[in-house]
Amino acid sequence: MQMNRRSKLMFTLSALLAIGGQAQSQMPLSHVAQSLPASNGTLTLLSYNVHGLPWPFTSGRPAAFAQIAERLRDMRRTGTQPAVVALQEAFSDSARQIGGAAGYRYIVNGPTSVDRSPIAMTPADRKFASGASWLNGETLGPVEGSGLQILSDYPILSVRSAVFPRFACAGYDCLANKGVLLVTVKIPGQPLPVEIATAHMNSRGASGVGDDRTGYAYQRQVDALEAFFRANSNPALPLIFAGDFNVGQALSRQIALRSRAGNWWAAPDATLARGTLRECMEGVAKKVSDLTDAQTALRRAKDWQFPVSAPTVALVPAHVFVPFGTEPDGTMLSDHVGYSVQYHFVRRT
Repeated sequence: MQMNRRSKLMFTLSALLAIGGQAQSQMPLSHVAQSLPASNGTLTLLSYNVHGLPWPFTSGRPAAFAQIAERLRDMRRTGTQPAVVALQEAFSDSARQIGGAAGYRYIVNGPTSVDRSPIAMTPADRKFASGASWLNGETLGPVEGSGLQILSDYPILSVRSAVFPRFACAGYDCLANKGVLLVTVKIPGQPLPVEIATAHMNSRGASGVGDDRTGYAYQRQVDALEAFFRANSNPALPLIFAGDFNVGQALSRQIALRSRAGNWWAAPDATLARGTLRECMEGVAKKVSDLTDAQTALRRAKDWQFPVSAPTVALVPAHVFVPFGTEPDGTMLSDHVGYSVQYHFVRRT
């Protein structure tokens, strides 16, 4: 959405007023004393951008967050809830309360607005930063945290996170401290825990600046992700990387992500370059429930899940479910489709 100069100024001023919000906890929180649900040799992961942008970009979001929590709670009553949920744009308190209201035992928030990256600037970064625009929110510093959150029914053994460098953002995206969140989850009945990662990368058109700036920021975020996973991910464990990658139809972004991501882990799978949604849809049609909404997510090409198998355990995507798509009245609870992927654990010999 394009903004005129007056709208940009009003938004920037409102962002200044938002500085100083509450920090988020990064430790797992136990909400419900209950027995762990059995994994039955599978793991279901939901990734969902809940459209939690603050005013003036959105309004009336708490009601939608309550509906999201209610649906997850209803799924829990029938035993169909995703065991792990990766949320993006969970900026507000009401958005961060989804997991607790839905009955998840472990909740981990991503980086806050005060976290900073240790990655040093290069001469090219300094040149890029010198062109930052105040009207487009690039010089204010983050007024929101990362908006990342992971919910889990299963114990979370470790938490690691990082923000993207301040020079690795463009446009209004700079008002959020975007980054990556990585947790290790113990799966009942499985010999190895699983690493779950989520991220939210720089937007393109919605950022309010040109492709030259968003493209550079995106590439530097990819660089930061590579450094993070090389330093923090355990190649002996299976991993699922899910989030809002904001790839879209931009060929440069597709190349940046797909050509580099294979170097982040020791033994990347073929599905890493394709995503489980595309893998299931191009395989057997019956693997996908709610085909229309799944096709919408595939066409937009922003929300992806990438499984990475371990040397001894393979993660095989078996089915895609869409619990958060188009409602019966034609509306949506977010501007993104929220879909779950069921993975099977297969021993490698």
